[in-house]
This record gives sequence, structure tokens and C-alpha cells, in this order.
Amino acid sequence: MMWIDTHAHLDDERLIGQVEEIISEFIEAGGKGIINPSYDKDSMEASVDLAKRFDLVYATVGMHPHDAKDADESFFDRMKELLEEEKVIGVGEIGLDYHYDHSPRDVQQEIFERQMDLAAQKSLPVAIHSREAHQDTYDILKKYEGRVIGIMHSYSGSWEMAKNYLDLGYYLSFSGPITFKNSRKLPEVAKNAPLDRILVETDSPYLTPVPFRGKTNRPLYVQYVAQKVAEVRDMPVSSLMEAVRENVKVLFPTMTLLD
Repeated sequence: MMWIDTHAHLDDERLIGQVEEIISEFIEAGGKGIINPSYDKDSMEASVDLAKRFDLVYATVGMHPHDAKDADESFFDRMKELLEEEKVIGVGEIGLDYHYDHSPRDVQQEIFERQMDLAAQKSLPVAIHSREAHQDTYDILKKYEGRVIGIMHSYSGSWEMAKNYLDLGYYLSFSGPITFKNSRKLPEVAKNAPLDRILVETDSPYLTPVPFRGKTNRPLYVQYVAQKVAEVRDMPVSSLMEAVRENVKVLFPTMTLLD
């Protein structure tokens, strides 16, 4: 079986000390690619460093909405530089988060749009974080329709909202919560979404899927997310992962290990 984790934070302090082991076990199980998004200035540097160290790791660079208040001009200057790196394949993790409001909402929106501008200029896909902010997220993405596409990372919304994102050309990425017993909306979304718009991820070290819920997540566990998505779609997991592979190649054509 071939596994691809489209969103994992290997530079997180819970993982970075054992990153060689984590990647080795992933490769041994059939892992072919890991996308490591960043979330602040330091994380951008760490993500790019990981991509340089490990063949199967690729980076995206950006500022998470939690830290939007810290996105000064030096951050954007460095982000532009890193977007020129060979293994930087997108912009992210960017978006809006109204659950915690660690940054003011107007600041989140401003920084989100500035990063969308960069994605449009560079013709790069985006990894979108949206929590309790789906309408505002959609409204901003709509402004870039036809210029920017990307991934609704760890999608958590309804099928009705998902259809709006799909209409804009976005992909839906599923993570650990689809395996949770109290997950009601996500199986419906995974069942109805077009196969050519589905991705899977872990969001390691967060959102650990069943049967390891409560423990630190790692890319190897993407198989449990994939198995659940395949189950609700009534298809073999191997067929699902082949579709995921093709979808990743469309979004990120420079991920050569997927050939």
C-alpha cells in the first residue's frame, strides 16, 4: 500500500526529536510523501529544513491565523524568499480561526488575504485552516476564484458548505475526526465528495485517529483515516489511495516521488 500524508507538522516539539524514526516507519509501511505546512516564522524555517533533509518531505510556508498578529514585513520578506525554494510547493497553513481568536479577526482576514495574494502571484496552491469561520473563509476564497486553488485542510464543515468550496475548485482533506464515533457530518461529506477532490492527512501531532485517539499522532496513522474514508465510500482502500495519489499530483506536480 502507498500512503501519502498531505498535512503533518513534523517540526512540532512532540515530533522533531524522533523525526528520523517517524519517517523510517512511514517509509517501511509504504509511505511516499509528507507535506509539512508551517504556521509561523520559525516553523517556515524548520519546514524547509525538513524538506531539504528528507526526500519524501515537502514544505508549504505561511502564517497560521492564530499568529496573524505577528506577521510583520520581515515575515513577508522571508516568506517570499522561501517560496523560491525548490521543495516549497505551496502556501500554508493559512486561513481563519474564530474559535480561539488568538489574533483579532480583522487582522486574521488581512493576513489571510496578503498570503492569498502571494499564492496567486506564484501560481501556488494553498492549505486552508478554517474553524468556526466558514462563511468568512469562503468569502475570501471566492475573491480569488480562478486564480488560486488548494486544500480545505482537516475539513470539519457540513456537506452544504463543502459543495461551495468544491465549486471554487478546492479539495477536501480528511483527518482523524472522521474516525471518531461522534463524527456525524464528515462521513456524509466523504461519501458524497467527488473522488477526484479527496485527500487524506494526519495533522500530526494533533487529531489522532481511532484506534490511537488520545496519543500523539504521526504520519503512519494516515492509514486509519484512509480506511475510514474508503469504508464510507464502499471502496477498497487501495483504490482510494490511488485516487489520492493522482489528486496530489494534480495539485503538487513537483512531488516527484509519487511518479
